[in-house]
Amino acid sequence: MKFDLIPANRASAAKSIFAGALVAMLAFAAAPAFCADGAPKADPPGDNNQTGYPDPLVGFNEAMFKFNIKLHDWVLHPVASGYAAITPQPVRESVNRFFDNVEVIPRFANNLFQLKLIEAGGEVARFGINSTLGVAGFFDPADKWFGLKEHPNDFGMTLRYYTAPSGPYLMLPFFGPSTIGDTIGLAADGAMNPVSYVVPWWITIASDAGYQVADAVNYRSLHLDQFEEADRYAIDLYGAVQDAYMQKRDHDLKTLREEKW
Repeated sequence: MKFDLIPANRASAAKSIFAGALVAMLAFAAAPAFCADGAPKADPPGDNNQTGYPDPLVGFNEAMFKFNIKLHDWVLHPVASGYAAITPQPVRESVNRFFDNVEVIPRFANNLFQLKLIEAGGEVARFGINSTLGVAGFFDPADKWFGLKEHPNDFGMTLRYYTAPSGPYLMLPFFGPSTIGDTIGLAADGAMNPVSYVVPWWITIASDAGYQVADAVNYRSLHLDQFEEADRYAIDLYGAVQDAYMQKRDHDLKTLREEKW
């Protein structure tokens, strides 16, 4: 893909996806469903998949699942383990809060798209408080002192909220489990990065790549052993990841509609 042929005001989503590709072995583990500490030890992916979710792209999905697992085992987990060994957990938790604070724009925008004005306003207030009193977001006084809870949201969920079909399950290389609709949402959320509209595209790619690397390593360092049991006992790890992802998205949509924050 040649970004110099894409109009600057339309290139943000593509640049965001490309930046993610530069950090393939790291970014995919940001979703908890992938954080198994080893490759599948049971049947090959999909052989016993009885989740009931449509999977017409199963051939591609299985190949990408194996690809992501290998990248995780060979690169992300060793790097995250080394980082955890030299960085105290309170520091890593503060770094995690910093990254979370930076990602305010998609949360604000998608709550606004869904006409959840109180939640959208709460995201603005949280960002202002945590960026100042919370020292650039390393701490969360908005929650601890003012009771302002975060309201997670994304454009894939906005599409679901307005009953747009999410499409079939899709295992993305680098980014992990998704659907066609959620992948469109991923690109839309990436297009909300204001930096990409004011600096050259190669700077945006470099900064996004560095951000994704640091965020993925820090996140994984906080969850080194969380998913060992799933990897160890799942008869079909591919099916288990698919089922976990699809059920979580269904649950998040139900919660969103019921406004049970």
